[in-house]
Amino acid sequence: MLVGYARVSTQDQKLELQRDALTKAGCEKMFEDKASGVKATRPGLSEAIAFMRPGDTLVIWKLSRLGRSLKQLIEAVQMLQDKGIELRSLHESIDTNTATGKLLFHIVAAFAQFERDNMIENTKAGLEAARARGKKGGRKPAMDAKKLALARTLRADPTLPIGDICKTLGVSKATFYRYTGSLQRTDKSYVEPSDL
Repeated sequence: MLVGYARVSTQDQKLELQRDALTKAGCEKMFEDKASGVKATRPGLSEAIAFMRPGDTLVIWKLSRLGRSLKQLIEAVQMLQDKGIELRSLHESIDTNTATGKLLFHIVAAFAQFERDNMIENTKAGLEAARARGKKGGRKPAMDAKKLALARTLRADPTLPIGDICKTLGVSKATFYRYTGSLQRTDKSYVEPSDL
């Protein structure tokens, strides 16, 4: 039996392209996940493997749908083989039912890992080059020095609710407290009950 498995990384991405390809390949049953390939838990894949019997073939659109790292891919294929299940990847034309397919799987998986590692290296190099030019990577702080000074001034007024201060500053309560300190007001005489 041919069993299809489709995965997209985010809730915004669509599964239609993979579904169409798997249906065209003759899959009688399909399982799906909407989760990052880096995450270890993929309930759809677990259900597919539990459903399958020895002699069945798991069909995927691309190797990257099964795992993002060489280690993940090899572990997944080993687990399938231990259960007597074969793997077919439509995009890479790999079928582990054949000796050539098994060899090709390892070669393609190694290139996929190389490409991912290369992308990570390039990103790190780009960040280091930007830092060398005086630019900082990462997120912009939620509260700069001016906004923090205003937050502290507003917080000192016991008549102003923290929620209103946060709305005025455009930050969450968690961010507000992270930047300004404990739940205690600066005058030490007032603690807002709703914030405890």
